[in-house]
Amino acid sequence: MSETYRTDAIRGSAAAGGARRGPRSPAEARGTVRQVLSEQSRAQGATCAPDTLSDALLVASELTTNAMLHGGGVTDFDAEVVGENLYLSVSDRERRRPVVKSPLDRHGRYRCGGRGWPIVCRLARDVLVSDLPAGGKRVTAVIPLSAEWGHPVDRT
Repeated sequence: MSETYRTDAIRGSAAAGGARRGPRSPAEARGTVRQVLSEQSRAQGATCAPDTLSDALLVASELTTNAMLHGGGVTDFDAEVVGENLYLSVSDRERRRPVVKSPLDRHGRYRCGGRGWPIVCRLARDVLVSDLPAGGKRVTAVIPLSAEWGHPVDRT
């Protein structure tokens, strides 16, 4: 949805050097997202469209993978439904911002990897990269939930 991202400083949240919260792997992040959306669906009597769930799981995987590969590991993870949006936040130890790399190396050969950040930016309504006070960064992706979200599930 969005091809750009913002960078801002924030206060609060987990510091990069502090205690880690939440999932340690992409699989655990996907499990957390499934749990949050499932609990919210039951609480609201609503449903999450399969495509929306797939998008949310892919973004969670990409953000945690990037934190592990390029950010020194996941230091914090949050998944929260606010209104009709899912907010996914992943913190790591590295202040450097994510970058889009050319799919080709300097010799014109296709490189392995480098597609995760464009996927996140494409699937999220908004992406915010924030510096953490004690070092590191927090990446928050806002995933719009489907038009069906918040509407009662037809159980007939």
